[in-house]
Amino acid sequence: MSEVMDVGEIKCSSGYGKPPWIFKGSALYQLHLVKAETARACIPKEFRLVEAFGYTLGGFFLASYDDSPAGVFDELVVIAGLAWNPPTSCAWAAKVLVNSNEACDHGRKEVGLPSQIARFSKSITAMTAQPKNKDIGILNAIGMGATFNSPRDHMNVQVTEWDDLDTKDTCNINLTTVVPALNEKWMGPAVKISLPSYSGHTEHNPNLLKYSCQIECRVRAVKPAVVSGPSPILYHDRVHYSDQRRCNTMDSTAKEHIDNGKNLIMSVMLSKPILALEFNCLKMQVEAPTVVSPSSRSS
Repeated sequence: MSEVMDVGEIKCSSGYGKPPWIFKGSALYQLHLVKAETARACIPKEFRLVEAFGYTLGGFFLASYDDSPAGVFDELVVIAGLAWNPPTSCAWAAKVLVNSNEACDHGRKEVGLPSQIARFSKSITAMTAQPKNKDIGILNAIGMGATFNSPRDHMNVQVTEWDDLDTKDTCNINLTTVVPALNEKWMGPAVKISLPSYSGHTEHNPNLLKYSCQIECRVRAVKPAVVSGPSPILYHDRVHYSDQRRCNTMDSTAKEHIDNGKNLIMSVMLSKPILALEFNCLKMQVEAPTVVSPSSRSS
């Protein structure tokens, strides 16, 4: 049995107000080994890339918020890698996709994120329950038993970025992960995590910024999600149509820059996963960013 949910509709709320901003919901945090060459192309030249043996730590953060200043919305943060600016290193988000106009606008202007509007389509398929294994007591104790021994469903999330011309081909990402059955409750370890990040260097906020996310949640390790790109045929047709609409307003250099950006994002998403963590009972507090390096543009 398969259930499909289309959550691409934009919803409005009462506004963000003053920081800190609180977001509640659930998330999947997946770490990937990203090629240093790919990550370096996404990170501003003012920063150095934290790398070893030609790789850095990147990945993505896929969240579903049921309580936030922007109401209910979904978010996909593509993390290119770790950027170094003495005395600290922080994650660098190469792309943020949300299905909320308000969240997109706030991320761009107030936090300096490269936010874009996207459509999130979810489908859940019930899977046959697996026989229980009695030899995983220690895994249950640390919240990992359900990863290997639990009747669960498969969830597929398709994320489609919308460009300024309302075409839907800029980025199609299919995420396949497993979710607990509706009657299954798990209580992994309660943790508190601080995730500092760099942002800025965008047309909406040219300064280089640093902000922090304070996270409280229940966490467990899960099997990494399977990520795939758009269908080659559909993607080619859509890109061709999109390029036809743009041809009178965008030169070839600008189009090449956009295409390269899309390829870099997909390279990060398709890189090798090494760890996936599921966050439940998530409460994330986002602090106001501080300026690390002011823009060189004249005011």
